[in-house]
Amino acid sequence: MLTLTIDEIQKNLTSYLHQVGARENIILIQEGQPIAEIKPVSSTAQQLRPYGLCPGEFTVADDFDTP
Repeated sequence: MLTLTIDEIQKNLTSYLHQVGARENIILIQEGQPIAEIKPVSSTAQQLRPYGLCPGEFTVADDFDTP
């Protein structure tokens, strides 16, 4: 985990974003206090939800699509 001030990250933002892309977390500090965390997006957010998560929890009426 890398700790940087806002001034440091502004000087070379592209380089630090490449580090985040390489699975590195960055903590931003201001006046000695952490204010934000930059971390890579988890790959699980892109997975599709599995089919049939709630079997038997509800029923659909036979005429659900009739006017």
